[in-house]
Amino acid sequence: MSKKGLSLAEKRKRLEALFHETKEFYQLKELERDAPKMKGIVTNTVKDVLQSLVDDNLVNTDKIGTSNYYWSFPSSALQSRKARIEELMLELQKLKEKNTELQSNIDVAYDGRENSDDRATLLKKVAELEAINKKHQENLALFRECDPALLEAKENHANLALECGNRWTENIFLIQSYCFKKFNIERADFNQQFGIPEEFDTL
Repeated sequence: MSKKGLSLAEKRKRLEALFHETKEFYQLKELERDAPKMKGIVTNTVKDVLQSLVDDNLVNTDKIGTSNYYWSFPSSALQSRKARIEELMLELQKLKEKNTELQSNIDVAYDGRENSDDRATLLKKVAELEAINKKHQENLALFRECDPALLEAKENHANLALECGNRWTENIFLIQSYCFKKFNIERADFNQQFGIPEEFDTL
């Protein structure tokens, strides 16, 4: 045992050995009592070590009444290990098959892309054309303000704004007329009251 204490793997090995040597059924509190004395496992780590063995099906557990009991016999542990090995071997085989499939896809992707003088020439030409295209795009951006479609859109917006402005001007004229007829307010007085310049008119 190192100065830092037992590793998790060593604790698992020792706790499992305790079950196999005694061939007894235990509760957690009994393991926390016996494991430190018999196997040198620190009491406050017994629960976590035990749970890791249960998770790997190396220790069985069952609830009887209100208490949980734990046990593990050499024969059942051996069967669990064999089952786990078979499971891992099956997973390994699937990974190997997947690796073969991926390698095949890589080979297909590289087919026709082998390094050659023609390929190098074509790649150089592609790079040159991309650079030219980028330059054209930059130049085009400089003249975007002169784009006919953009100019037409601006003109349409301007006409719409002009139409709206004249509509509101006409509404003001109607209000001026109404105030004159209803309250005898002259147009000049109306404009002065609301800060409307004398040259105010439709566009």
